[in-house]
This record gives sequence, C-alpha cells and structure tokens, in this order.
Amino acid sequence: MKRVAVILAGGIGVKLWPLSRYDRPKQFGHILGEGVLLQNTVSRLLPLFAAEDIFVLTTSQYRDITLELVPMLPPTNILTEPFGRNTAACVALTLTLFEAQFPDEDYAIAFLPADHLIPNVREFQEQLQLGFEAAEQLNAITTLGIPPTRPETAYGYIQVEANQQTVPRELHSQGIYKVATFAEKPDIDTARRFLNAGDFLWNTGIYIAPATVFQKNLQQYLPDFVFLFRLLKKHLNKADYLETLETIYRQLPSISIDYGIMEKTTDAYVVECSFNWSDLGSWDEVYRLSLKDADDNVLIGNVLALNARGCYVRSNDKLFALVDVEDLIIVDSGNAAVICRRGSSERIKEIVNALRRKKMTPFL
Repeated sequence: MKRVAVILAGGIGVKLWPLSRYDRPKQFGHILGEGVLLQNTVSRLLPLFAAEDIFVLTTSQYRDITLELVPMLPPTNILTEPFGRNTAACVALTLTLFEAQFPDEDYAIAFLPADHLIPNVREFQEQLQLGFEAAEQLNAITTLGIPPTRPETAYGYIQVEANQQTVPRELHSQGIYKVATFAEKPDIDTARRFLNAGDFLWNTGIYIAPATVFQKNLQQYLPDFVFLFRLLKKHLNKADYLETLETIYRQLPSISIDYGIMEKTTDAYVVECSFNWSDLGSWDEVYRLSLKDADDNVLIGNVLALNARGCYVRSNDKLFALVDVEDLIIVDSGNAAVICRRGSSERIKEIVNALRRKKMTPFL
C-alpha cells in the first residue's frame, strides 16, 4: 500500500504571540532548538517518504512562505485552504484532492502537525512506520501516544482499553493498544487522575489510516462535510474551483478531527511511543524545555538580571533589565511585547482575541 504524509501547517499559534504572528505563525519560525519547525517536520519525514509523497496543507496566505521554506518538495504538493476551518476540514479537503490524484491506488495517509518538537528523530521514524503497519493491518485509524510524565492540562489524552484481546499479539507486543476513549484537555485535578490511573497517554494529534478508513469515518460522523466536498469534486481543475472552495469553507463548522471523529469512533488504536515530544503550545512549555541558568532563568537577547529567578525573557532588540522579580514571562517582538506570570501564558490567546475585536491588526 502506498504511503503519504500530509503536514498540517495552517494554524496561527496564538498562545505564542507576539512571536507567532498572522504574517508568520510559529510553524514558519524559530521557537526553540535548531531550525524552523516546518522544515524540521519535513526533514523528519524525508528518510521515510519520497519528496513527491510529502504534502503540506496550509492556508492560501502562507503558500509563498511555505514554498520558500520547503523547496525540496514539488510546488504542487503545497495544498491550500482559503482560510482555516480546523483539522476535520483539512482531512476532508485532502481526501477530495487525493481522490483525483490517486484514483486507482490504495494508499494510507499520516496527518501530522507542523509545529512539534521531536529531538530523537530515529525513534519517531520507527514508531511512525509502526503506526502505518498497524493502521494497514487493522484497517483502522492509528494514532501516536506519549506516556505522560506530569499532570499536563494543555494536552489531550487517550485512554487505552483494559482488554486488549482484539489486538494481534505481534502488534500488542510492540506497544499497540485498542483505544477506549479520547479525552479533551483536562483541568488539573482530572490530569492528576489520568496520570495516576496509568492507562492514559498524551495525544500527539498524529493520525494514520488507509484513505478509505478516513473516508468511512467522515461519512459516518461528519456526513455534511462529505456532502459539501462531493460538490467540490465536480469543480476540480475548473476556473471556478477557488471560488467554490471558499463558498464551501464558509459553510463548514470549525471542528477538529479529535472532536469530529476520534472521540466518536469505536475502532481506533494507539502506538505507545518512546520519543520525546512537545507541541510547543505555550511560552510556559517553551520555558520548561529550555536550558536554564543557575537562577532558573532563560534569558535570550539583550537582558540583564539582578536578583531574578525563574524567568523567561526573549528580547528582540531593546534591553530588558530585571530587578527583584521571579517567575515572569517576557517576550518582545518589536512593536509588541507580552508580560505575564509563569503559569498564565495560556491566557495570551485572550489578548489576541481582544486585539482582533478592537481591530488592532498591526499588532496581530
């Protein structure tokens, strides 16, 4: 069975504002470690796939920057949406385009976010391949899960079934489990309960399945999506394609694949993975993963600290001087800066929403 990878790169990354901006969201920039997140994602996949079998799905406004960052991929492999409508729409659009591109071929797809930090690449590659093998053998959606190391409220969770009789022994012995439930991001008490229970994994949001399985699940759980994208199929390669696509997108609700399919399906499996992983979803997460000095500070750029502890400070060009403070996050990006207590960076999205409401677009 042919295997293809689709990198989802249309998100805005609002919780990493003001570094992640509408004109250059986090997946197109350098947040932590070496290189740009999107480029790193492609590099992790190239040993497993031919370049022509790796696709990037983004919004039309990011097509040019995507082409610039991933010249190793064919330009026709940059797929675009008119604007974001969450990940269920990404899956439906991809399947529609691939029906025309691979009309007589059986193939499996991996959908992967563009903004993950995965330092131990070899383990990731091995376990992604295992996810493909399980998805193809079981004819089901397989995801990659990470054993939790702390009660994290920023991640979704996957609970595995106690009875694993339905999983073939050779797959189960490699860490593949039947999924019992998918759980949304929990509050802190629930996250502690998940951690203590021992049968929950963090959900990476990486989903793998034969295309026919994705299509079947869309038909069962999101039939309105299937109906609308069947209409789109009639307009492929026609002059009115982009206009039709935008009309359809305006009719779509914003639904994630997690909520639209994975929380409802009864036939999903998970690979328990051993690679280190983060989705770099907030400045608190960036601080947690960064190397710290003797005072537990992360100081990047022009920063002087006097009796400061536990701070993350990222200066663009101006000088920041810290005196007698602790547990702060300060990020400067030229015309905007954010200052918050560590532990509160998830609320930065509220600032971005306020800027939207006030139409303060130069700061977005």
